[in-house]
Amino acid sequence: MLTPDSLFAVLDTLVGTRHLRPLDRALARFLAGHVPDTPPAVLLAAVLASHQLGRGHPALDLAAVHADPAATLGWADDGDTPDLTALPVFAGPLSGWLAQLESAACIDRPPADSGAPLVLAGHNLYLRRYWQCEETVAEAIRTRLPQRLAVPDDLSVRLDRLLADMRDADEAARRQTHWQSVAVALAARLGFCIISGGPGTGKTTTVVRLLGLLQGLALDTGRTPLAIRLAAPTGKAAARLQDSIRQAVARLDPAVRGHVPAEVSTLHRLLGPLPDSRHFRHHAGQPLPLDVLVIDEASMIDLEMMAAVLSALPAHARLILLGDKDQLASVEAGAVLGSLCAGSRVDAQDPAQWAGSHEMAAWLGAASGYAVKADGLPAGALTDHVVVLKKSHRFGDDSGIGELARAVNEGDASRAAAVWPRHADSIARLEPASRCIEQLALQGRSSSSPAGWQAASYRAYLEIMAAGDQGDPDGWARQVLEAFNRFRVLCALRQGEEGVSGVNAAVEASLRTAGLLPAGRSEWYAGRPVMVLKNDYGLGLMNGDTGIALPMPDATLRVCFALPDGRVRQVLPSRLTDVESAFAMTVHKSQGSEFSHTVLLLPQHDSPILTRELVYTGITRARDRLTLVGSADIFRRAVSRRTVRHSGLAQRLG
Repeated sequence: MLTPDSLFAVLDTLVGTRHLRPLDRALARFLAGHVPDTPPAVLLAAVLASHQLGRGHPALDLAAVHADPAATLGWADDGDTPDLTALPVFAGPLSGWLAQLESAACIDRPPADSGAPLVLAGHNLYLRRYWQCEETVAEAIRTRLPQRLAVPDDLSVRLDRLLADMRDADEAARRQTHWQSVAVALAARLGFCIISGGPGTGKTTTVVRLLGLLQGLALDTGRTPLAIRLAAPTGKAAARLQDSIRQAVARLDPAVRGHVPAEVSTLHRLLGPLPDSRHFRHHAGQPLPLDVLVIDEASMIDLEMMAAVLSALPAHARLILLGDKDQLASVEAGAVLGSLCAGSRVDAQDPAQWAGSHEMAAWLGAASGYAVKADGLPAGALTDHVVVLKKSHRFGDDSGIGELARAVNEGDASRAAAVWPRHADSIARLEPASRCIEQLALQGRSSSSPAGWQAASYRAYLEIMAAGDQGDPDGWARQVLEAFNRFRVLCALRQGEEGVSGVNAAVEASLRTAGLLPAGRSEWYAGRPVMVLKNDYGLGLMNGDTGIALPMPDATLRVCFALPDGRVRQVLPSRLTDVESAFAMTVHKSQGSEFSHTVLLLPQHDSPILTRELVYTGITRARDRLTLVGSADIFRRAVSRRTVRHSGLAQRLG
């Protein structure tokens, strides 16, 4: 029989072996202290729900954890993990555990209005706040799904005029479907739309043309121009989008160009954070003053932030999400974009295939002038609101990086393995070896790189720095930053020799030994690259921004950051408190970036963190050259493992 004492003994052991966090155990102690006589089986369920939340899952899948605790909880089968199946909860039937949860005073059932700290919905157990967030997101999306907006009878003519320069010969002749045209037509028709696509598929250009269309329609009919806002989850993503948006807006018709904004804000700044609070200035009672909201890099948005955004969105406003559904999910709990795109598969064999209903496909065909073949899903379903852009202009059909990314994305490790030797001029997989990363950082290749391999490294930016400012400090700083951003080491892990911390230290030491960095152990030195870890609105620096410490003509050290408008911001090192060295960064942090030569480092030991999405995201950060450092076995395991964030969002939206 499981008693409170025996349960806490098990929890103490799991915390000691780092299978659980002290925070998870603290929740059980809190419930035991505030809700007397709570059964141990209920306390255990609460602990596991907290543990899963820490791993990014908004809900605990009770059926899955009952059937296979270790696999569901992400515990490696290393012989040191306590066997939970020996506990009575797992020895008995799932129905018995569910019965105890259903009758527990600390657990609520939908509509969950009692205020209990946990909510049980079917086989999903939530901490209340995340159940509420999921409910908010689901309800806001459900409300927008039936919305159909008026479009002009000459929409296809307008699309031809607006998008002609984006079409190749086959698309112009209607021999192939131009998915950007389909996406603009769909987004013009609906109050909610998702435009997904990999790197170089034209998401930003497509949405700018869409905004030009919408503003043109408003002006043609004598209406007030639409209030449009553009946003992204992080400062770094916002800056990159702003740069792309400005270039795309400049190509619009002058009549609408002035009505399409080029400024992009972070979601936090858009909502208006209140000091010392989790809450925002804009919410359901004080919605955002806008008609159209476009959010880029939507895969990075966690469940709680998406709930805050949708709560603050006016009922009449259009919502357009841009992102790559196959990238890594958010760092925090939830995989909102992945859940919303769950039914939107892409058929590589049929370029006209679309995962939607026959009714919407027929309308899209008439409106865009392009063949759209439907999967025949129910009309009005979520899939009717998703368009996947299929053609990458960065990675052509003959691109080694593109072919590798496609194989990884489809989970075909064997096909991926066959890509490497065919494209040895642009992609290389190296077995882990002593000083391999240091050699790559120093000269762009290691002793085991393919013959003739030429690729960017950190040497270039340090040589430009050593040449001095030549009387133009800002121009010099831009050159240094541009050269630095041609190369980057991406890690799956944060800690350890194969993580960001270990690689940063190793690369720094190697560059010092080579005489490219100054000798000594000072924290701040000329050439130190740093990444900002927290938004600093006072300095105008955002989480993820990267700068380099450079010696200025007045003999002071300044950290230089490139701004989206081309200017350089110089900051004294003493003003930067939340930064870390940036010779290496996590794959998560790299989202939204691209580098001429990307090194993706996989650890030598398997881990649940190594997934298809992580490898795909790392690969697609490379523009010209990719070096993957990792064993064939670890690569195969990672490609075969999917990121699964358990929630009820997709089921709620049907």
